[in-house]
Amino acid sequence: MFNSPPNLSDAMDLAKMLAILEMIAPLEDENFHIWRQTRTGLLSYPLEDNAARAHLATSIYLQMALQPHIIHIVGHTEADHAATAADVIEASLAARRSIENALAGQPDMTVDPKIQARKNYLIEQAQVTLQAIKNVMVEGVFDPLTDPITLTKAVNLGILDAPQLKNNAFAPGKVNTRVLHGASEAVNAKGDPISEQERLEEYLN
Repeated sequence: MFNSPPNLSDAMDLAKMLAILEMIAPLEDENFHIWRQTRTGLLSYPLEDNAARAHLATSIYLQMALQPHIIHIVGHTEADHAATAADVIEASLAARRSIENALAGQPDMTVDPKIQARKNYLIEQAQVTLQAIKNVMVEGVFDPLTDPITLTKAVNLGILDAPQLKNNAFAPGKVNTRVLHGASEAVNAKGDPISEQERLEEYLN
């Protein structure tokens, strides 16, 4: 899902998606296939109709940089009302034009140095999180990343955390985030960005 949080820049949004795809790529083999389905974030749509239509078209054009197998069209009216049959047709026509334009010769946005740098940073930070999960697994677990007990522990400790989990009975909900220069960052009490290592040290020590 693109545009989540809705105030991400297109460049940082694309970098996030490229990081996800690169991290899951090693899972693919003759028995496991990865199908790329993209969609526009529901909460990112503006209320004004023309702006919402433009957002639908530009979001799908950006999504095409991933060469998706499936485009999930989120109707441009969703910020105002659930899409009617007519709304779905209108959204589909706008989406089709964006897709056709991209297929006719879209510039390769994925090679932008800033996007690549952010992608690499996100992968590096995610590896810190994954290692922290492995560090709390109980003895005898074959794969901590699919073990429910280990993952529950990771949530309880705040290794896997989110601002929306505040006041949740099972997770700390202590992490604070802010969009800075178009990128979503974990921040400290002063609002300064912190690395994943710094965040976990605060939680686990």
